[in-house]
Amino acid sequence: MAWAPQASFVTPRCVWPNDGIYDGFADGTTYSWLRVKSLPTVRPRRKAAELTAATADATPPGMPAAFDILHSAIPGVAWPPLVQGVAALVEAYVSRLEVTEWLPIEEIEQAQREQLGLLADHCARHSPAFARRLAAADLTAVDLAQPGGLARLPSLTRRGLQDHDGLFCAQVPEAHQPVGMTQTSGSTGEPTRVRRTGLNKLGHMAMTVRDHRWQSRDARGRLVAMSAHRHEVKPLPDWGEPLALLYRTGPALSLPATMAVAELHARIADFAPQVLVTYPSVLGAMLDIIECGGRQFQGLAHVRCMSEMVHPDLRARTQALLGRTIEDAYTSEEFGFLALQCPDADGYHIMAETHIVEVIDDNGKPCAPGEWGRVLVTDLHNFATPLIRYAIGDYAMAGTPCACRRGLPRIERIMGRERNLVVTPDGARHWPLTGYSKFHAIAPVRHYQLIQRDLETVEMRLVVAEPLSSAQEAKLRALIQTSVGHPFDIRLTYFADALPPDPSGKREEFVSLVAG
Repeated sequence: MAWAPQASFVTPRCVWPNDGIYDGFADGTTYSWLRVKSLPTVRPRRKAAELTAATADATPPGMPAAFDILHSAIPGVAWPPLVQGVAALVEAYVSRLEVTEWLPIEEIEQAQREQLGLLADHCARHSPAFARRLAAADLTAVDLAQPGGLARLPSLTRRGLQDHDGLFCAQVPEAHQPVGMTQTSGSTGEPTRVRRTGLNKLGHMAMTVRDHRWQSRDARGRLVAMSAHRHEVKPLPDWGEPLALLYRTGPALSLPATMAVAELHARIADFAPQVLVTYPSVLGAMLDIIECGGRQFQGLAHVRCMSEMVHPDLRARTQALLGRTIEDAYTSEEFGFLALQCPDADGYHIMAETHIVEVIDDNGKPCAPGEWGRVLVTDLHNFATPLIRYAIGDYAMAGTPCACRRGLPRIERIMGRERNLVVTPDGARHWPLTGYSKFHAIAPVRHYQLIQRDLETVEMRLVVAEPLSSAQEAKLRALIQTSVGHPFDIRLTYFADALPPDPSGKREEFVSLVAG
């Protein structure tokens, strides 16, 4: 490892994944971390956002910010709070992240290349498939670590990842153990299996804490989190790992995302959380209920979205109906956290300490700021599966340096996946200009989804508050044709209460079933 927190701890073994809100981390080995070459002056941590009236009234004057209150793991020692094991390792990692995020971009890129050189050397020796990739490109591991070297390596496709012949590393450093298997949801119809290590889990935990700290969420509050993998309602005494390892948190409630929207809304309103973690599609459906006179979410301070693209229209509706700004994160099952929404400005910061994220055009060249292109990801810390320049299937808009002055690279916007592009009969592809407000202005549309069935047909799936007239249907068809940029045959399909999600629990606004 060339770039990581400066500390050494022995971590106890935990069960993973754990059963809390967030996955835990398992290990039983010693980690040795090397130092960053130079350290800038660190800006003081932002204080917690304004608390709700109820929380503020219960907070004694002079109480420190919620994320400064650590559990003490040493019996008989309450002050100063001391942590050990996994908690100490996570806290050390997060503390180092609060330094590296302010490094100049030139130092970040140099550190990434050094780490890439170590990763590529390991993978070239222990993954036959990666060795073949290097040889086919006439490259060595040393070449990848040079400026511009990574761009010379052809990208790894999903098909290439699915071909496990010699892909996984035969050996993984003892300090990175244990190794577990992650399977993607298969929402593209092509599920993949990736081996990830304890070190990857540690990074995921640290980025989870970074997310909460960046957005100044009060860990003492109540949290609701939805999961596509949970099938029952589960009250929890705390927020789960990693937050509960470090801080005294409030209670949490885990809800299955597949539950009827009306019941989800009712349970959230009853629980009255300060933090809501949800899918954008579910959030939009609950906003429909609130807009029609349903109960407000009293005391809600933070709305955190996950897994699906956040449309600008949803951001506007959330601000208008809940008085809150959506806080988003760019994640994947193969990589964990790839980017977090900036707490001080627009756009997303790439988690450059653990990943290299490239946005390239159709010619394989880096996109200029404001241009959108394919996303390629390199996991700098996965020594079990060589995920180097992996074409994850997403599109993003390249960004300029952020006004917040963090050195972490910036993405302007997450555009969506390749399947979210309209494909016209001439083979051209573009983003549809859809949006809830446009449809709602014509008809009482509660939920919708557009599915391009072939080069001539788009199905519009609808849940409506009352039957539509033929004039309303005609206006919807005309608007869709304008929004998708082609006079497709628009076929309307009605559902009684809810639209069916895909197997992963997600529901995307536009999906094309046509190969580009």
